[in-house]
Amino acid sequence: KEPPVLRVTEGPFFSEVVVYYEHIHQAVRLYNLPGVEGLSLDISSLVDIRDYVNKELALRIHTDIDSQGIFFTDLNGFQVQPRRYLKKLPLQANFYPMPVMAYIQDAQKRLTLHTAQALGVSSLKDGQLEVILDRRLMQDDNRGLGQGLKDNKRTCNRFRLLLERRTVGSEPDFFSKLAAMFRGLIFHSSRSGNREVQDSHSTSYPSLLSHLTSMYLNTPALALPVARTQLPGPGLRSFHPLASSLPCDFHLLNLRTLQAEEDTLPSAETALILHRKGFDCGLEAKNLGFNCTTSQGKVALGSLFHGLDVVFLQPTSL
Repeated sequence: KEPPVLRVTEGPFFSEVVVYYEHIHQAVRLYNLPGVEGLSLDISSLVDIRDYVNKELALRIHTDIDSQGIFFTDLNGFQVQPRRYLKKLPLQANFYPMPVMAYIQDAQKRLTLHTAQALGVSSLKDGQLEVILDRRLMQDDNRGLGQGLKDNKRTCNRFRLLLERRTVGSEPDFFSKLAAMFRGLIFHSSRSGNREVQDSHSTSYPSLLSHLTSMYLNTPALALPVARTQLPGPGLRSFHPLASSLPCDFHLLNLRTLQAEEDTLPSAETALILHRKGFDCGLEAKNLGFNCTTSQGKVALGSLFHGLDVVFLQPTSL
């Protein structure tokens, strides 16, 4: 209706462009900082469609990536699977859940969209990603709710857009390409009437930088304010529970004290849950401005904690 208001901010720490539309405020920020924070675009949107009737608001990212109709979405942040846009299906059937990330790629580069909230995503054309930000329906959409979607609120969505290059020599060689071509021919001849995702691998992996970007977005540091009371002694100026940093492919999910078996008091035992992430080694990981090392899946738990001696260690599964 009316031209949007555009605000551009430039400074030594970050540069930002904010666009004010009638129903959405979009902000794109680029940090001039070392580390993970300065290697991707920070995108935030404030959506308000409470005066819409039977409308859906989507965010489209258009690139020159030759994705060949294939895009990738994650399954609760643990696995990434390839998806293919099928023209024979209706539009809503080509959207998939995006709990953590979605990306498109070709032989030279990969574009990953990290999200801080679960949304629906699709790729309707090559080199595109479409994300549903919000929807408002006056009637039931036959998806199990039994009523229309009319309780919309002002919603803030946060994203991280990461562009990565493939390293030289990481492309598949001639024999692997030839084997993938034969597998595709056999698959097409055996199931010509049911075209599914044809890929040399059933799953895909994010890069190590992509994992760190996702953890930066979804597991921020939480500040817990306390009441101003007189402390019994001087407070700690610093607290370092770990003697050294964990490898970059490890994520400390939980560290909690176990309850004693006889009474309700806490015991001297602690449960530590570690998650080692699988990552794609074919993407550029050098000269990116952040210090990151891996240890081939090995962690010295005996010397991990600062000022604590591990007397007994029992590995277990979930």
